[in-house]
Amino acid sequence: MDKILEAVMLSTYPINVKQGLARRVIEAAKQPMDSAQCWAMLELSTKLFLVGDTKFKREIGQEVLEVYGQYHLEAFVEFFNAHFLLTLLQEGYGTPGHPSPYVLDYVQLGLQFIPEGPPAEGVFALLRLEVLRKVCERPSPRQCAKVARLLSQYPRCIPDGRHRLLFCQQLVRCIGQFQCLAEGDEGIVEFLNHVNRVSGLLPKIWKAQASSILPSLKELFAIISSTEEQEPPSNALASVVQYVPLELMDGVIRNLTNDDSISDAQMMTAISRMIDWVSWPLGKNIDKWIITLLKGLAAVKKFSILIEVSLSKIEKVFSKLLYPIVREAALSVLKYMLLSFQHSHEAFHLLLPHIPKMVASLAEEDSNSRANCLEELAELIHCMVFRFSGFPDLYEPVMEAIKDLHVPNEDRIKQLLGQNAWTSQKNELVCFYPRLAAKSDTGKIGLINLGNTCYMNSVIQALFMASDFRHCVLHLPEDNSQPLMTKLQWLFAFLEHSQRPAVSPESFLSASWTPWFSPGAQQDCSEYLKYLLDRLHEEEKTGKRICQKLKQSNTPSPPEEQPSPNSSPSPSPTAVEKMFGGKIVTRIRCLRCLNVSTREEAFTDLSLAFPPPDRRRRRLGSVMLPMEDVRVQGPPSPAKTQAPGTEGARRQRKHCIAGDALPPVVSIEILGFQEPGGHRGNFRQEDEKEKKEKEGNNDKEKEEKEEGKEKAQKKEKEEEKEKKQEEEEEKMEEREKKEENEDKKDQKEKEKKKEEEEKEEKIEKKKEKKAEEEEKEKEEKRKEGEGCLGLRTGGNQGVAFGEQMCGPEGSRSVPDLLNYFLSPETLTAENRYHCEHCASLQDAEKVVELSEGPRYLILTLLRFSFDLRTMRRKKILDNVSIPLFLRLPMAGGCPQQDQGQACAAYDLCSVVVHSGISSESGHYYCYAREGATAVVNPPGTAGLSAAEKPPGLESQWYLFNDTRVSFSSFESVSNVTSFFPKDTAYVLFYRQRVREGWKAEPKSPRPHTEPALHKDLIEAISKDNILYLQEQEKEARSRSAYISTLPKSPPWGRDFDEDKDEDDEGSPGGCDPAAGGSGSSFHRLVF
Repeated sequence: MDKILEAVMLSTYPINVKQGLARRVIEAAKQPMDSAQCWAMLELSTKLFLVGDTKFKREIGQEVLEVYGQYHLEAFVEFFNAHFLLTLLQEGYGTPGHPSPYVLDYVQLGLQFIPEGPPAEGVFALLRLEVLRKVCERPSPRQCAKVARLLSQYPRCIPDGRHRLLFCQQLVRCIGQFQCLAEGDEGIVEFLNHVNRVSGLLPKIWKAQASSILPSLKELFAIISSTEEQEPPSNALASVVQYVPLELMDGVIRNLTNDDSISDAQMMTAISRMIDWVSWPLGKNIDKWIITLLKGLAAVKKFSILIEVSLSKIEKVFSKLLYPIVREAALSVLKYMLLSFQHSHEAFHLLLPHIPKMVASLAEEDSNSRANCLEELAELIHCMVFRFSGFPDLYEPVMEAIKDLHVPNEDRIKQLLGQNAWTSQKNELVCFYPRLAAKSDTGKIGLINLGNTCYMNSVIQALFMASDFRHCVLHLPEDNSQPLMTKLQWLFAFLEHSQRPAVSPESFLSASWTPWFSPGAQQDCSEYLKYLLDRLHEEEKTGKRICQKLKQSNTPSPPEEQPSPNSSPSPSPTAVEKMFGGKIVTRIRCLRCLNVSTREEAFTDLSLAFPPPDRRRRRLGSVMLPMEDVRVQGPPSPAKTQAPGTEGARRQRKHCIAGDALPPVVSIEILGFQEPGGHRGNFRQEDEKEKKEKEGNNDKEKEEKEEGKEKAQKKEKEEEKEKKQEEEEEKMEEREKKEENEDKKDQKEKEKKKEEEEKEEKIEKKKEKKAEEEEKEKEEKRKEGEGCLGLRTGGNQGVAFGEQMCGPEGSRSVPDLLNYFLSPETLTAENRYHCEHCASLQDAEKVVELSEGPRYLILTLLRFSFDLRTMRRKKILDNVSIPLFLRLPMAGGCPQQDQGQACAAYDLCSVVVHSGISSESGHYYCYAREGATAVVNPPGTAGLSAAEKPPGLESQWYLFNDTRVSFSSFESVSNVTSFFPKDTAYVLFYRQRVREGWKAEPKSPRPHTEPALHKDLIEAISKDNILYLQEQEKEARSRSAYISTLPKSPPWGRDFDEDKDEDDEGSPGGCDPAAGGSGSSFHRLVF
């Protein structure tokens, strides 16, 4: 019968004919037959099953084996013995070098017919050893899956005792070497099924013997932490972790992180490879294990490992969001990595160039997880932007991409940021600066944040970019008596000539420390700037006074040349006075006697308050330098003055922005008291006349005063009489009405009240309409010139003008605040003025004017106010349009062309921005540009044309954000609050233009030239540059050694480990040097 079956299999008959003949042979095999015939048929069926070259032959061999196992069991048991199986498993079946791949299938098929008894025990004992040997030989995923299927169906074949632990460890190592060699979706799916079957065997073994779990995990960690293997282990190991009970996770991670025998290199390699498991499509709880291990490393303060791993892997984790099958795990790991990496913006900034593409791809995707992923990603981005504010040039495309997605509230953001931050380990992060940082492409140098010192860094960079002040500081001689100015000189010199991407201002911080500041807390940059300039001013003034006394004592002058005790030479101005010192004139006019008192004060900055809706209140500027001059003027002659209460206007109405289809013009009104004829009085021109007329007109004035008093008394008496008569008449009428009819009286009174109320309402509505119409007219005039930059060449010569970038509709502007600051103020009620001439408190009018403009005008926008309800300082978040050019009137206003007076022209050069909602928190950064002092037309010439560009003033703006320095633009400066409502301009620096024909001050620096430094400073900078190069070389070597230890990405998952778009690499817009960033990636210690 075996010959017949073999002949049928070798024949050339069609398959259907062969099937019919084979069925007849198989039916005949169910009949009784001798042992020799059974052995022959079993050998033939074994051959067909193991080495059959077609599926039909293997199926026929399987059917014959099943028939003889059922109907000829004795012969089958005798044939399927332990010796035969041992030879089959060890030597294989078939031609040498090409063993049959179906041996394990054959064994599994035969085991179902072996009855219980000694033969079965022998077979299972043999298989327990053979499966261990088979796994140690590292079979292919397919063969290993067959072993797992065999052991799952026949658990008695699983090794027992100490061999069971060894089997689990070897099975884990076997999984670690799995590689997917097939291409296409079908091959990958088959590979995943094999891996899942093999790893699914482990939980069955662990359930039977729980003591085998930890040895299996130790073997797993040994595989992924090995730094000696050339090929990285397979990501299929992720399938092992998913079966580990979660209740063991915390204990396992705690033991790993506290094991001193595990080196940092091994731990770094292990966590890097675990993060690669995110791409494993069938893993469960993988993200939980990764996050728990990261938390464990943070608990034992392994920050160097966390920083390196996060920076090297975060982009890869982010790319996995493209694949729905692994999206959930990748998003969980990404959220923790970003939310815990809060000591620096570096990790988040690595993702910035990829976020817009990711959002666009997710928006086009049609999957269930798309919407949730977009929402969580937008929430995460808002958290990071909130945490690392101050990078508008980088965040603008990202915020544009997510503008239509949900925006979390501030409480939600703070909750997320506070969950996983390394807040208790801030101090340990100081030493972890980035590797191989390069100097910014801008050529500028940043300042390291020493812990909440961004307020100082932004001020220092703004002062450094004030080129005239920088030259003055660098010109300071070596032998001076100004220690703080010397510290600033050294800091400026390093910012100018150092090769480092950022320098530490620690020495200057300690020298310029404000006594009432709390260490480590956020401070007000304006307060620090005022204190710093005052310190520098007083220090230089004291030093000059000491030097002068020493010279006088060492070189006594002859008696005839000695100065008189009453004459004291005026000291030369300090550097702060030269650069930032200006003067304001305050004039107060008594409205009773018309006496005017004048006081001139020096200032270094002007603090501009935000006007209330009625625009009547005003705050004075910050006056820091001592008072220069106080003088009181007598009352002007009657011919030139106007009695209080007359119809003539006391002051001219302001027109902040002039329209008439001209380019937008910044108009600062010329403020002062106005004469009866509508002409503005000029106090400086009238002073001498008033003094002469005052001597001859004293008698007339006294008579006029007495007459005025008598008239006033008569008027008061007449008014009192009239009031009394009216009251009596009203009383009589009321009595008559009461007598006639009380009801009629009530009705009439009600009607009168209604009429009065209606009249009052009409009057109020008219006032409101007038105010609205005036505001609309102003807005229309502004809109007519939007989009233009230029200077007015004609029109009203009595106003100041300039060019301004257009701001958002309805927003305030710097000219608005200046107009409010300079607007006249009426002192009444509790604010009445004590008139020396009247010797009593009187109503008065107060006017502030600029009498001398500083070279650098500093404007502080008073954004912080104290809330009496909450007892805390709050921030005014109103957007303020910043003009690029200002022309301000000096005392008396901007004169006519035929007069020899001048206005002060200013160009914007620096803007310090505060990001946040409170003065006690947030972040400061600075926009600035550099250039020599510009020149404006001399007096008597026409106005500047719109096309004229200030010569010597660079149009290139820079963004200084602690260690990061990048190129920027005035457009970014103007729109920063529009894109980021919490980022508002706070301190503005304007540089004054020099008029043609004016003589330059002696020793004034030339444009674009830096002064020579003294020898000690040059040597210190040279030594530091050499040290920096040595540090770079050492870091490069250690970096190279570290890179060689990093694991390579596994090659099997090509479709899961590569991004969709290969062009994403090197895309612009990130923090790399080519993207316009700083090139340096210093970890910034933020507040």
